Amino acid sequence: MTVPDPVSAAAVMSIPDFVAHWQGHRALTRRVIEAFPDDQLFTFSLGGMRPFGAQATEIHLVDAMTVTALRSGEWPEPDWASGPTDKAGLLAAWDAVSAELAEHGPHTDPAFFTDMHALPWGEMPGWVAAIYAVDNEIHHRAQGYVSLRALGIEPPAFYER
Repeated sequence: MTVPDPVSAAAVMSIPDFVAHWQGHRALTRRVIEAFPDDQLFTFSLGGMRPFGAQATEIHLVDAMTVTALRSGEWPEPDWASGPTDKAGLLAAWDAVSAELAEHGPHTDPAFFTDMHALPWGEMPGWVAAIYAVDNEIHHRAQGYVSLRALGIEPPAFYER
């Protein structure tokens, strides 16, 4: 994998702008979670995909790990078998990570983004890991859109972040 020059990448978006962009995605994904009927969020499966509640829990765990790293530089591997098991618990956990990102994210040391970090799945620059968290969220949110449509529910507009 060719990694672009981190100095050039850093000039594209400020840290507070990146955090705001990520928070926009988090707000949209939260609305997708809210759109699911309580009894379908962790049970409805389509085409071999995991229920969206399981996917959203994965997003939550990756984001929580990444926000912890932004604050502390440490990447504690999530307990992938843990996490909320109902809509209210997932939304509460989601909101807690969003609040932590709002509080600590804009104050991240800029060196975090250019330094190499050892994540549970490999070593990479901090900016690659942070973008991965957003990309992972977008990927799974799209699967949530498919499930909502299969349930006959209009998903939130993807461009309203």
